Amino acid sequence: MPRRESYTEGTPNWVVLRTADVAAAKSFYGQLFGWTYEEERDADGQSLAIAHKDDGIVAAIGPLLPHANELPELPDMPEMPELPDMALSAMWNTYLAVDNADTAVARAVTGGGLVVLAPSEVGDAGVAALIKDSNGAAVGLWQARDRIGATLVNEPGTVIWNELSVDDVESAITFYDHVFGLGAEVSDPGGGPYVTFKSKGDAVAGACARGGSGEPSHWHVYFAVDDAARAAARAVEHGGEVLAGPLETAIGPMASLRDAVGAMFSLFQAPEVPG
Repeated sequence: MPRRESYTEGTPNWVVLRTADVAAAKSFYGQLFGWTYEEERDADGQSLAIAHKDDGIVAAIGPLLPHANELPELPDMPEMPELPDMALSAMWNTYLAVDNADTAVARAVTGGGLVVLAPSEVGDAGVAALIKDSNGAAVGLWQARDRIGATLVNEPGTVIWNELSVDDVESAITFYDHVFGLGAEVSDPGGGPYVTFKSKGDAVAGACARGGSGEPSHWHVYFAVDDAARAAARAVEHGGEVLAGPLETAIGPMASLRDAVGAMFSLFQAPEVPG
């Protein structure tokens, strides 16, 4: 479903790259995916570049969050793992659709999460919030009003999959069910259990054990491409770095990269669907 007009609760509906060098990030993804941009304001009043592909909205790029580490003191909260300073690290942030941001944030707290940024109005577009889940992974919440999030997905140059990488997969299953009502289907394609999160029966995201990558628990973003090898080479030409791949997998070639500003992401070459 490349064109989107709505998202069910718990479905990834938006991604935002936060970086200290917005101009470099815009140039990198413009060269890699052909994105163009228009400027808006985020919940903190900072400039936010809304990325377009063809005639669809696909993502956003903005400056680092100024208050990302000013966590409120909340009673009866579990001790959270040490994480890198979110205000200093370039990273892609995944947002999940919620019907009511205040209600979802309250459920996150009772489910063992932390509030990073409380729900804030973003003009007429919607309401945004940022939490850390029970494993310490940052995830955004987006309550849509005039903007649903991305209107174009699963096409080359757009988001095709979002994947949670955590230490405790069982804890993640419980948390995302409690907060978003997501179901979980567990399989073992090789290399350990893989969780497919489902919203109203539809597969919407994945989760797996973090392993020994050295990265903290986080949500990882995959972008669709026509040719993973060519896209990876193009990324390198424009200042990126290939961390792994492209590798052939059972569902198509993939590559893991670091972009020109230091944020990690992946490329996925989906199989062609016979016409």
